[in-house]
Amino acid sequence: MDHLDLVLAQWARERPDLDVGPMGLIGRVLRLSRHLMREMEATLATHGLNFASFDVLATLRRAGPPFALSPNDLLGTMMITSGTMTHRVDQLEKAGHVLRRPNPADGRSVLIALTPGGRALVDGVLAAHVATQARLVAHLDAAERAALGPLLSAWLGGLEPPAGALSQGG
Repeated sequence: MDHLDLVLAQWARERPDLDVGPMGLIGRVLRLSRHLMREMEATLATHGLNFASFDVLATLRRAGPPFALSPNDLLGTMMITSGTMTHRVDQLEKAGHVLRRPNPADGRSVLIALTPGGRALVDGVLAAHVATQARLVAHLDAAERAALGPLLSAWLGGLEPPAGALSQGG
């Protein structure tokens, strides 16, 4: 039993005409999200980052050499507004973790690139971040994690465009 079981039982009693099953699923996902974000933010804060800044650094790092993306490609992978991304990049640039440099493929545009210090930071933080995530799923056994992944992927797939569609203009 969790908190949502009580909520669902109350609604079933008060409004038996409604199927509140989706409320349970969504409520649990929202509550899980709050728990997960709180723990991950705490880990990142010990390295002077928040989830938003880590997201930019990690996106650039996993892009591979030369660890640089156009603002549009960065924006497409992060699914945030351009104003939000600009603010994040500005803050990371002030901290010396990223820089804007001319795009060699198009002199009218720029690339957002990790600095050597930004790469070292994200590489160092990544191990702690992954360890926090492992701790957060540790109470699920391997079979439960294996079953949950595809279910969540199917649910998310019904709500978002396929991976890569945003960066390909879709």
